[in-house]
Amino acid sequence: MALPLSILDLAYIGEGETAGESLSASVAMAQRAEELGYRRIWYAEHHNMPTIASSATSVLIAHVAAHTRTIRLGAGGIMLPNHSPLTIAEQFGTLETLHPGRIDLGLGRAPGSDQQTMRALRRTPASADDFPQDVLELQGYLTGESRIPGVDATPGKGTDVPLYILGSSLFGARLAAALGLPYAFASHFAPDALQEAVAVYRREFRPSAQLAEPYVIAGVNVIAADTAQEAQAQFLTAKRRRVGLFLGRDRTFTPEEADLILASPAGQQILKMSTYSAVGTPDEVEDYLVRFAGHAQADELIVVSAAPDRKAWLRSIELLAEAHGLVPA
Repeated sequence: MALPLSILDLAYIGEGETAGESLSASVAMAQRAEELGYRRIWYAEHHNMPTIASSATSVLIAHVAAHTRTIRLGAGGIMLPNHSPLTIAEQFGTLETLHPGRIDLGLGRAPGSDQQTMRALRRTPASADDFPQDVLELQGYLTGESRIPGVDATPGKGTDVPLYILGSSLFGARLAAALGLPYAFASHFAPDALQEAVAVYRREFRPSAQLAEPYVIAGVNVIAADTAQEAQAQFLTAKRRRVGLFLGRDRTFTPEEADLILASPAGQQILKMSTYSAVGTPDEVEDYLVRFAGHAQADELIVVSAAPDRKAWLRSIELLAEAHGLVPA
């Protein structure tokens, strides 16, 4: 059986697009991914980012779920220190009640924002310290074994929404192992600790009621196109766009300026984020993913669009599905 493939959709708002158009495109993407046989689509919680429309993650999941039939949908992830565990249990308990057997809940501890936005969210720098306890509290609400006497999540209690720990360091690996939860590593933008974190997770894993054996999901950037030249051209455009995203602030760069920045020390940091990227023809991308899965000791891959526009990304997931041997719905 082919390694399961899933998708991380950042609900990107393209140049000249509205948020509404972005969200409509996410629905179309999910419907096509469902037809092609992808396992799940996750949406990430980000705030105060003008190019990402997935800030109200549970609302977006509900909307996409109402327009699809079978594909699993979830958060990749909810930044739990931004919320109370009870609120998240109620939100995802409601989603699971409305769409049984289709909802995932990935959990991270990063702000998903900058310092000013963190304050606007009423989050403090110490909030992340409570992440392990918050995960356990949330888990208690969803399993019906509340850790807060007299407090239950309705809906939520007894829904057993599966939890996933997201991370890019040894902290998340050790927590996922200790709690017996699946571990999703953000290697699509934070590649450094991938192998060490997965090794720690697998070595320290303790079985739980949710999971008997370790389960690793690894993120990887993907651009599949009809020709290698086309894929590489799209990848260059994507890297230039990242320069504007991370360094642009109130200005835009010409392609020539972006290339000069990419050649600088600051640009090297941006390029490093794309260390794990499968770019080329469908067969080239498939070969890369097979090798990457072995390198990451992954049980599942979650692919992230590095394509510069929606049409190219849709084409990319279609070509990849065929090359990987996914079974159409």
